[in-house]
Amino acid sequence: MPEEPRENISGGEEGSVEVAFAPGETGTRAEAVVDELGELYWQKTYGGKDAFESLVRTILSQNTSDVASQPAHDALMERYGSEAQRASTTRAGSEATREGGATREDDADLVTALADAEQSELAETISSAGLYNQKSEMIVGAAERIREEYGGRDEFDAFVREGDPDEVREALLDIHGVGPKTADCVLLFAGGRGGVFPVDTHVHRIARRMGLAPADADHETVREHLEADVPGPKCGFGHTAMIQFGREYCTARKPACLDGPEACPLYDLCDRVGVDEVDETVVDPADAAAE
Repeated sequence: MPEEPRENISGGEEGSVEVAFAPGETGTRAEAVVDELGELYWQKTYGGKDAFESLVRTILSQNTSDVASQPAHDALMERYGSEAQRASTTRAGSEATREGGATREDDADLVTALADAEQSELAETISSAGLYNQKSEMIVGAAERIREEYGGRDEFDAFVREGDPDEVREALLDIHGVGPKTADCVLLFAGGRGGVFPVDTHVHRIARRMGLAPADADHETVREHLEADVPGPKCGFGHTAMIQFGREYCTARKPACLDGPEACPLYDLCDRVGVDEVDETVVDPADAAAE
């Protein structure tokens, strides 16, 4: 198994949950797939990330790649994050002190900073992520909603970590621009919740292609099948590993199996729905099922 990466991209340090890889006898084919993925990829810890920052990061990643969304996240944090806000607060505090006023500690709160942000300025800041006008509107709206309902970053973070998972998910989905995948990523990467298997484009394609979910299943149906068939502690790892597998082996247009059974490490566990190895053609599993 490859060495664990130096940077734990999935979770933070404080409050994180260690996920032990323990392959063995499996109860379902989906669990067997996740165990095989464990032989290919590293293990991670989950949880420990700040809930609001995780929400912002996931909104930025919608309909784009990590290559595009990461610089947008970095630019946003540089302009609106705690260090930038502290500097602004220090300047404002000096002026307030001279005028006999006082400062508010929550001026350094990312929720407050983005709720008060000028949308056009935020859009310019995150332009590398694409759809920046739409995403800036979502982020400002989410920040305003969270400040109004929870008070700020710390209170929202506590709600995500400690609240009933179903209630947290429902509350997240009620925020404009937050869909099931975004809500599940916040539950997993910030809340450290077991049994959460976010479904992105890669997971949706692979689960249906492998026959782990119906060929015509939508994202929510795929999630339901995976969460039912994969043990809770393995769901988070299964999500990140399946994405990596989709990038390296099971791509949309040319999955590795077209180069022969030996080219794909999960060949024996896959139904290859929509993949014609003889003609070397690939269609969406739903289209194959409809024929």
